[in-house]
Amino acid sequence: MSKYPDNIVFDYEKKEYNAYKKEYPTTSSAPNFSVDLIDKNLPHECKSYFETQLKELQNKYEKIKREYEWTELIYKSDYRFKPDIGSTYHLYKKDNNTNFLSLVDPESWEKTHLGSFKLLSFGKWQKI
Repeated sequence: MSKYPDNIVFDYEKKEYNAYKKEYPTTSSAPNFSVDLIDKNLPHECKSYFETQLKELQNKYEKIKREYEWTELIYKSDYRFKPDIGSTYHLYKKDNNTNFLSLVDPESWEKTHLGSFKLLSFGKWQKI
């Protein structure tokens, strides 16, 4: 094979021109080879991203915590029936400060209503 001039980028092993594959300039007319400067705004953007993620996690944690507290309160309350999945029940406070679960709507009597709930299939109570 004939020798190519030094200013032509040729790969002898692969037998091809490969100037377009190089990460650096191969001719004097190519764009300058320079190091990219670090954007000083990046840390601020990065900090903002992590703060947003942290707030979202905190909100999610608070939501899960409330759901757990309501579910625990219902399971610790007094009821003498097996709740059906998907049905609506009402949580009330008795005169002796204990709680009980009932099928009776809050409009039907004068008890202290704490909330209405639906039992989900995996045993968690959802406040409605």
